[in-house]
Amino acid sequence: MAIAHRWSFFRAGDFDQVKLETGDDLRNIPYLDQKLWVALACPTLGVEMDARTLALVDTDKDGRIRAPELSAAVQFAVANLKDPDQLFRRSPTLALAAIDDKTAEGAVLAASARNVLANLGKPEATEIGVIDFADPARMFANTRFNGDGVITEISATDEAAKAAIRDIIATFGSDVDRSGQPGVTQEKVDAFFDEIRQFAEWAGQAAGNASGIWPLGPTATAAAAAAIKTVKAKVDDYFGRCRLARFDPRSIPLANHKEEEYLPALAGDIGISADAVASFPLAAIAAGKPLPLEGAVNPAHAAALLALRKNAVAPLIGDRAQLDEADWAALQAKLGAYQAWQDAHPALKANALGDERLGALAAAGMRDVLTNLIAQDKALEKEATSLENVERLVRYHRDLVLLCTNFINFRDFYDGREPAIFQAGTLYLDRRSCGLCLPVDDAGRHAAMAGLAGAYLAYLDCARKATGEKRQIVAAFTAGDSDNLMVGRNGVFYDRQGRDWDATITKIIDNPISLRQAFWSPYKKLVRFLEEQITKRAAAADSEAHGRLGTVAAATANADRAKPAEQKKVDVGTVAALGVAVGAIGTFATALIGYASGILQLGLAATIGALIGLILLISAPSMVLAFIKLRKRNLGPIMDANGWAVNAKARISVPFGRTLTGVAHLPRGARRDRRDPYAEKGFPWKRIVLLLVLIYGAYRWHDGALDRFLPVAARPAAVLGRWAPAPPPPPVAPAPPPAVPAPAK
Repeated sequence: MAIAHRWSFFRAGDFDQVKLETGDDLRNIPYLDQKLWVALACPTLGVEMDARTLALVDTDKDGRIRAPELSAAVQFAVANLKDPDQLFRRSPTLALAAIDDKTAEGAVLAASARNVLANLGKPEATEIGVIDFADPARMFANTRFNGDGVITEISATDEAAKAAIRDIIATFGSDVDRSGQPGVTQEKVDAFFDEIRQFAEWAGQAAGNASGIWPLGPTATAAAAAAIKTVKAKVDDYFGRCRLARFDPRSIPLANHKEEEYLPALAGDIGISADAVASFPLAAIAAGKPLPLEGAVNPAHAAALLALRKNAVAPLIGDRAQLDEADWAALQAKLGAYQAWQDAHPALKANALGDERLGALAAAGMRDVLTNLIAQDKALEKEATSLENVERLVRYHRDLVLLCTNFINFRDFYDGREPAIFQAGTLYLDRRSCGLCLPVDDAGRHAAMAGLAGAYLAYLDCARKATGEKRQIVAAFTAGDSDNLMVGRNGVFYDRQGRDWDATITKIIDNPISLRQAFWSPYKKLVRFLEEQITKRAAAADSEAHGRLGTVAAATANADRAKPAEQKKVDVGTVAALGVAVGAIGTFATALIGYASGILQLGLAATIGALIGLILLISAPSMVLAFIKLRKRNLGPIMDANGWAVNAKARISVPFGRTLTGVAHLPRGARRDRRDPYAEKGFPWKRIVLLLVLIYGAYRWHDGALDRFLPVAARPAAVLGRWAPAPPPPPVAPAPPPAVPAPAK
């Protein structure tokens, strides 16, 4: 649908950007051709903006905001405000009267906003702010239902339902309600009562076979089974040893344990229970001997045998003082059905509550009660969603224009009034402040893309030792030079919250910073090359001199011992070498003087022009290359490496680059003492140049080249007299042509 709207554009970064100045501009954003948007997507992390606002704009919760999502956010805000122009005020509070309650959605928003204020104890308030949503739990702290599908103990009115909610939380864990309290959802209620159903089905098997499963009744049968279970392993062990004794009587001493095995048990105090012999048989082993239930039995298990006799033997097979192997088998057979039923007990999370509690829950019909409470809560879902939309509108009222002016256009970045949302802070290093700093997760991966920006980039590791926090950033140096920038240099980074971080350069992407740097670059390279060569030659000469000195000293010592001293003769080769050297130096000096004389003969203007031409000849290639690269310097690849989708070639020109990187300057009106008592004595270049200029001027004056500019009294002829140079001879007039004789009459 085409909308008749007259757009305005401004030019920055060498491309046109749409102006967003009125509510009507915002209303028509969805109809603006996306080819004219500066960005089409941005991440929700690593952006200096309210995270909750970004989360509300990011409707699909994928961690990225795209153009359609921003358009939808703008439409929502414009449609629910009476005057969309007030979005440009970026106020953190929204007057209730500003909500357009003439529409159905606006009326719900206005009512919900009043409910929020009432829940916060401010029913008479006329405006609602972002701070009112800082603690969502406060809005629902005392409400039974809040539309999120989670019920808490407050949601229930009777103790049985509250206890059931506590049981579900203890068994399956809790979900956090909007009030911040632990609660349960329908999924957890269903899972819990599915286990209750399984328990009820298992328990129902006993009801159909009560006499077989509970021969003594539920309580007495459970006690008998528990008594048998306690001693079963030891009783089986006893009868097994007795069978072995019947098979081979020689095993009886070994089956009863040797005497020395009693020594550790008797080494200390023995209590009534004699736990030290708990691993010994229940009674003395003999072939075919019944198990005594009292008397001469292992004291560690005497109490358990008495419980077996009282709770199982007496009620099931008749009371007796001893138990043979057949009686033991019959006793277990009496409880076989019960034991099989117990073995079929389902493995449930809810078993921790105990069979009695599970049975009570199964009989109470509590599932329907809790399901009904959840249904009542979900009935308010629309109202609760409206509360979120109120928060959305309030936050958009404050932050939406900020997002638009850093997404649809880059006004904040180019006008310099406030940092863009992608700028992480300011780096101070090498007497400069870098404003274009972005967060980085992986410097290597980031550099692969950001290196295409054509900017001088430094990657830094930042740390705060007081808190142990660490982070990485990339900083663009867009003014000054790179002479003193290197890996390992330290600086200080200030984030947008004003916190300071220790910052260390770990990686550099080298590109031209300025034309000034490019102009001086060849000379600096030449100086570095000469310094390196001189250093190498000096080191080699020093090493060679030390070697020769050692050799000469040794040879001299040997010669002194071998023969008397004699007068040294001059080496002819040495004299020849010295002559060649002097001749070469003389030739070079002659050529240099001749070249200088030739230049001086050109005149002052020509000489200056020749020098300028020579300088340009040396610096021009470096400057041309730097000029080309600086024209290509582009913000896009740096932003793309951070997860943005930049839709334009956002140039960083040289003038704009000087605004992003501040170079140190003395304050206006500051006093400066130029005397440095520790300054090194440098070569007097200025004096030499001045002297050369004076000599050249004197030469030209003596030559008479300046006579036309000087009065007669200041000319060389008047000042020097007979020492003045001879004036040039006057020009010789050409001879007149020979006369032609008149013709004869």
